[in-house]
Parts: sequence; structure tokens; C-alpha cells
Amino acid sequence: MRLLLVSILLSFACTTYAQTVGYYLEPEWVFDGEALHQGWVVRVQGNQIVEAGPRRAVRVQSFDEVIKLPNKTLMPGMIEGHSHLLLYPYNITNWNDQVLKESSELRAIRGAEAAKTTLLAGWTTVRVLGSEGAGYADVAIKQAIEQGIIIGPRLLVAGPAIVATGSYGPKGFHPGVEVPLGAEAADGDELVTVVRRQIGHGADFIKVYADYRWGPNKEAMPTFSEAELRLIVETAASSGRVTVAHASTA
Repeated sequence: MRLLLVSILLSFACTTYAQTVGYYLEPEWVFDGEALHQGWVVRVQGNQIVEAGPRRAVRVQSFDEVIKLPNKTLMPGMIEGHSHLLLYPYNITNWNDQVLKESSELRAIRGAEAAKTTLLAGWTTVRVLGSEGAGYADVAIKQAIEQGIIIGPRLLVAGPAIVATGSYGPKGFHPGVEVPLGAEAADGDELVTVVRRQIGHGADFIKVYADYRWGPNKEAMPTFSEAELRLIVETAASSGRVTVAHASTA
């Protein structure tokens, strides 16, 4: 029998607002991450999978809605570790034009739609590693999902990434022209303030570009000193948050 992998479980497992009804899911097969099981069922309550196992061992509760899924395979949601929901393919619109020409509002709406598409494709947890010039739009999308305004996966968000002054784009403009950057530039002791501000605005972790393509021939080179990186990491850690680094030369 040809198995059809479906993500129907996702809409139950990832909705983060409270529900009173339970769901009793009866697929043909259940993949638990290690093995494929025939004749298993799954019970979902609110945003939690509360039971999974053979039908005889998992009983329907009085408040459960029974959903039959013939010829379907149910599987756990997937976890994505490096995403940029506020960007879309560069063959449609290049990075510079997305950052310079599109408003944060438009990018947030596009990002919300991307979050929905991501969930329906089977990804139930996504880590967004920088808004790429869209400020804290990723924080807003996360809040909208948590409040049940839109649907999407569980999000872990960084807000703006942190870059060393002069290292990140967009570039190539007259020195007297200020353009929006794809991340927040800071150096030295100022990094403490920037990290704390990003945390205050809702960042779940801190994203830093420890290197970037700013060498003499546009090769990747370190951007911050070891002392500066230590300052970022220690400041984030003081709030119980981790730091994630873009580090292609490490």
C-alpha cells in the first residue's frame, strides 16, 4: 500500500492557544520518529500529544472528536534550525531590494504567510535566525501565532542579528546616504546595550555575525574581537539566553 505522509497532526500539535476539545486520530499508520506502527492511534489535548499507541490501549474520551484518516500516515512534526521567514527566494527579488525597497509591514505579512506554509509543510518548530532588516517582525509573527490570530509553527526568534560596524549590507552607497541595514550594527561596550535591548524587545536568543564577507577580496573574515564576542555571549547568558553565531571561518 502506498503511504501518504500527511501533516494533519500539525494543526493540532502546534496550536498554542487553549482548547477544551480533544482529538482522537485514527490513521492507517503512525511513525513515531523511529518505527512505523500499524493500528496505532494518537490523542491530542490542547497543544499536547497526550497518548499514542495501539488502539486497544488508547481509549476515546467523552470530549474527544474522532477523526479517521484512512490510508494516511501520521508522523511527528519536524524541527527546522535555521530559517529566515522574512526573506523569500532571491531569484524572485534579490536581497538588497527586499531590505531596501519593501516595507517592514509588507515583509511581516509575507512572513506570516510563510509561517503558515511552513507549518502545513510539516515543520512544527522553527528557529528564525535574524529578521534581515525587518526589525522585530519575527517577534510579532510569533506573538500572533501564540495568540491564535494566525497559524504557524512554534517560533524561536532572534529579532535583528548583530553585526560589526561596516561589515554588513546593503553596501555601495554614497557615504552621506544612510540606508537600512540587514542587521543591527554595534561595537565594543555598546554591544551590552544592544543585546539587552533585543532581549527586551522579545528575542529568544541572540544572533551574531562572527564573520562575514568583508575581506579585501570580499572573502569571509572575522568581524568582532574575541573580547567583543565574549561580551555578547556573557550578556545574553545573564538573562538565560544563548547566542548563535554565523561563523563560516570557524
